[in-house]
Amino acid sequence: MTNHSLRFYEYHVWANKKIFNRLKELPQHLYTQEIQSVFSSVAKVMAHIYKVDCGWLDMLLGKSMNEALKDSHSIEADAEARSMEELEVLYDDLSERFRACINEHADLEEEVTLDNPYAGKLNTRYSEFIVQVVNHGTYHRGNLSAMLRQLGHSSVMTEYGLFMYQDESNTK
Repeated sequence: MTNHSLRFYEYHVWANKKIFNRLKELPQHLYTQEIQSVFSSVAKVMAHIYKVDCGWLDMLLGKSMNEALKDSHSIEADAEARSMEELEVLYDDLSERFRACINEHADLEEEVTLDNPYAGKLNTRYSEFIVQVVNHGTYHRGNLSAMLRQLGHSSVMTEYGLFMYQDESNTK
């Protein structure tokens, strides 16, 4: 499962990079422009995805959900205060740490109990943390696409199917 988990995570990294590349093509002010939408700005969506990714990495590394949640507020505030270029660097660093964790994890199929202060206890596997990270990012990249449309611009396609085809063509 490790290879599948890493490949799925690579999709997440690829999709986030596609979004950053698209945002760099747009007028710079759109990144922080306030709008009435799911999030109040593109910057806030990107900071939110980053914060949640950090929390799941912390839990993959052994922190409790309570510990990860305590850290999340300062992580999000810091990410929101960054420029798009600075946040992209943080994303790149996070992806390297995430890859290393996936590659070095003793057993991603090991059962673990999450104790969510809002939803209670859940028996799951570490590999499902990665599914959650990718699914969460996909959900919010969809929000971001709608927000960009609302601001008068198109987004980019970040579907897993496109990743599979582009990834396959890069290996030939």
